[in-house]
Amino acid sequence: MLWPKLARALTSRPLSEPVQAPPEEVVQALAAKLETTARTRLGRSLSIRHVDAGSCNGCELEITALSGVLYDLERFGLRFVASPRHADVLLVTGPASRNMREAVERTRAAAAEPCWVVAAGDCAVDGGVFKGSYAVEGGIAQLLPVDLLIPGCPPSPAQMLEGLLALMQAQAAPASR
Repeated sequence: MLWPKLARALTSRPLSEPVQAPPEEVVQALAAKLETTARTRLGRSLSIRHVDAGSCNGCELEITALSGVLYDLERFGLRFVASPRHADVLLVTGPASRNMREAVERTRAAAAEPCWVVAAGDCAVDGGVFKGSYAVEGGIAQLLPVDLLIPGCPPSPAQMLEGLLALMQAQAAPASR
């Protein structure tokens, strides 16, 4: 009984939906805006440190998609770094859980200035589905001053890119006056 099921599983197509690529002209325009804004504001590319504050990993799947071949974060002049000391942006996912409070605060303290905090996903914005739990204090704003909220459960990679662009444009506008 097991062998026929195994043979069918190995020879049939996966039951996943096909990936819908974003329109190429939108991607190119977004890339140009991000590169120009990051270079104007920082003189270099934008470095991002991802911080998981206790999420369900839905947002992490979308963040991983940013680095994949479809979105290719590097072509936008954005990159993930391993240390908060090298980061310009802390991309926080998940609610402000009690167990991760100290780790999140220490990560922000280790980041050099200027450093912006981005709350990605409904959980990071206000606690999401975990709101009201004894283990959750709410959104990341309960622990850190947040510069940008990207709602969604989970937000798509395109929404995250647009949010990062909006953050860079908002920060660059006062400097150009």
